Amino acid sequence: MTRTPKAYTDAAATGTLGKAADENFPVAPFFLPQAWRDDLMAVYGFARLVDDIGDGDLAPGGADARHLGVEAGGEEDRLALLDAFEADLHRVFATTGDGPRHPLLRALRPTVRRCALTPDPFLGLVEANRQDQKVRRYATYEELLAYCELSANPVGRLVLQITGTASPERVRRSDAVCTALQIVEHLQDVAEDLARDRIYLPAEDMARFHVGEDDLALPSAGASLRALIAFEAQRAHELLDEGTALVGSVHGRLRLLLAGFVGGGRAALGAVSAAGFDVLPGPPKPTAPRLLRDVGAVLRRAHRER
Repeated sequence: MTRTPKAYTDAAATGTLGKAADENFPVAPFFLPQAWRDDLMAVYGFARLVDDIGDGDLAPGGADARHLGVEAGGEEDRLALLDAFEADLHRVFATTGDGPRHPLLRALRPTVRRCALTPDPFLGLVEANRQDQKVRRYATYEELLAYCELSANPVGRLVLQITGTASPERVRRSDAVCTALQIVEHLQDVAEDLARDRIYLPAEDMARFHVGEDDLALPSAGASLRALIAFEAQRAHELLDEGTALVGSVHGRLRLLLAGFVGGGRAALGAVSAAGFDVLPGPPKPTAPRLLRDVGAVLRRAHRER
């Protein structure tokens, strides 16, 4: 269970934080120390909001745009909103001035100071959403990995920094887990992404499996697309395998949190497999029992491989 750590008077901010319950992995579960939970939710609020700006999923009413001082309302305004959001992010790190305008960025400021966070991971997430406005297709798997370096890996690095456990080896393994989780999300959301004119399946892989863009628009996946999804799912499985050593390298409640990330990715892949790799009718989601089983399996394996 994830709890919103602070009472926000702004309905849009509350709605953004409430989306944590829909993620494939626990964001700030109850068993963590309160300070970690508050810091993780502050980072989640930033990451979720910047993604909502990039996807055009902001709460109705325009409150977020007003907070950022932007007259925006359509898809063509997303870049302007992202520019304003980045400017507000710089106010989080500024030592002078009135501070950030958006309530979620005001909530992030104490976390940044307490944990000595740097701007780079946050700027990477902003840049990933800028890229989403300009790049709609990825030719190769390597190009997709470069996108994940911006869109996913900063989140894991922030978790390690907040918990005081960052090291070069842990960052490397965290990057693998975060990239895997991003790929899993792409596999679950093939139809939704296509509706936004985005395809995160590498073009070289689509050609290899004889899958065309028209195949992604069908009500149900044919054999070729299912084979392609299974291929990409195996890649994500292999990346998640690197995360087992990350889980085993930490202790206590942090180990359980990281097992939740890895287990959540495994459970989501299990749901994709259980759907016969047909992701077009809707995102396959794991059941709660399946999630618990996968988290337990990750913990047992991490214990054996320490």
